[in-house]
Amino acid sequence: MVARYERIADALRDDILAGLHPVGSQLPTEAELAARYLAARGTVRQAVAVLVAEGLVGSRQGARRIVLGKARSQSFAELHSFAQWARANGYRFGGQVITQGRRAASPAEAARLGTDEVLDVLRLRTLEGDPVLLERTVYAEWVATAVEELAPGCESVTEALYDSIGLVFAYGEHLIDAVSAGARDARLLGVRRGSPLLRQRRITTTHEGRPVEWSDDRYRAGSVVFSIRNSIDANPLVRQAGDLRFGA
Repeated sequence: MVARYERIADALRDDILAGLHPVGSQLPTEAELAARYLAARGTVRQAVAVLVAEGLVGSRQGARRIVLGKARSQSFAELHSFAQWARANGYRFGGQVITQGRRAASPAEAARLGTDEVLDVLRLRTLEGDPVLLERTVYAEWVATAVEELAPGCESVTEALYDSIGLVFAYGEHLIDAVSAGARDARLLGVRRGSPLLRQRRITTTHEGRPVEWSDDRYRAGSVVFSIRNSIDANPLVRQAGDLRFGA
């Protein structure tokens, strides 16, 4: 059964995507929304929090919420997998392993993951039936067997590994830049060779700080937007000179 706040979030999302609440406009107050949907203000607050997590609505406290945009947006405020984000936004999504195999870790991978052998996986992700993301993920040896046992079309590796071995992807550190599509990337994503791709490189660890994976994710231009919000009190965005920490 769908929770009441989720139904309200769905209705508000539909209104925003339809342009009834234009970008830059203020949402109705909690009291107004509570009256409109015949719901408690706490329920409305939960619904709005869903839209904040999706990046559709601003998270500023002490003021009416501002509509930020209508694009597919993923916030870095919380660590979510592609599948978790797509499901939360109501999108149809899928995944398919293109290649998978074990090999010796490179010196950089051994330093990042603390292992001599890795499982190298290339996975294609789709959104609304369109290819949008190529995931090149290198898994540490200790989790490799569990990943190999997953179905090639597994929708959510994160959720499947939690169900199978209780693994929680707790912390992630991200680097974002742009790269040109090579021949293989262009073919799999359905773009021209040399087209710009948004690249997100990520190392993920458990709660205890044990490295799980190193991933190089490449998004087709225009498929998603990442949102990072900061303030004078808390600034999660860090500017780095070059790529000194992670290497190529």
